[in-house]
Amino acid sequence: MIRFFRILLGALAMMTVALLSAFITMRLAIHGREVGVPDFSGLTYEEAAAKARDTGLNMTLDNRYYSAVVPAGRVLQQYPAPGARVRRQWEVRVTQSLGPQRVTIPNAVGMPLREAAVTLRRGGLELGSLAHLPVAGNADSVLAQSPPPNAEGVDKPSVSLLLSESEDAQPKAWVMPNLAGMTLLEAGARISAMGLHVAYAQEATAAIPAVGTTATPQPVRTTGTVIAQSPAAGSRVTAADAVKLTIVH
Repeated sequence: MIRFFRILLGALAMMTVALLSAFITMRLAIHGREVGVPDFSGLTYEEAAAKARDTGLNMTLDNRYYSAVVPAGRVLQQYPAPGARVRRQWEVRVTQSLGPQRVTIPNAVGMPLREAAVTLRRGGLELGSLAHLPVAGNADSVLAQSPPPNAEGVDKPSVSLLLSESEDAQPKAWVMPNLAGMTLLEAGARISAMGLHVAYAQEATAAIPAVGTTATPQPVRTTGTVIAQSPAAGSRVTAADAVKLTIVH
């Protein structure tokens, strides 16, 4: 009987050691597949991509911006940040510097769309978002642009255009996106790119008007997080629809 218990205890001890070894091996295998994200700031894209490959990571060029500090062709920003722990083959997104702004924003107002696009490309600029406004006259003529001609302090090499369209044209329609959780600035940029505009942003704590009275439109805020919207997400909207937002600070 004593011999039987000794054998049983020995078997249990061996199983415990085996399970512990397997656990340690698994932990090492899991953490062994993680790497620390290097700092790519100031490197050329080619240097940063080579460094990422050596670390076991992939790299994608996300965007390009003007910078008065970082020389052209060098990494301006990255995500994830340096020092973050990620899995091998993780995609690191970087932003490349275009150097100080040296281009002049041309005046495209009055040009047909095709001519405006050619003018922008010749100036080293990209065609940004397009919006339309029903007016009398020729269709697809530039009514306004952003940034305006000869603007300074531009950080992105693109120009967005407001174009004319026939007054009897069917208004363009979109599906209203869900803006909840965005900052007011993010929501404004999102719907502006669609050709919509914010009528007003009302704080959630604002007093509710009495029955039979009309609410006074609130001034457009510049900060806060969106918690409600009108029209609702998924609704059909056109450029004539005004967007109303409810925000909290």
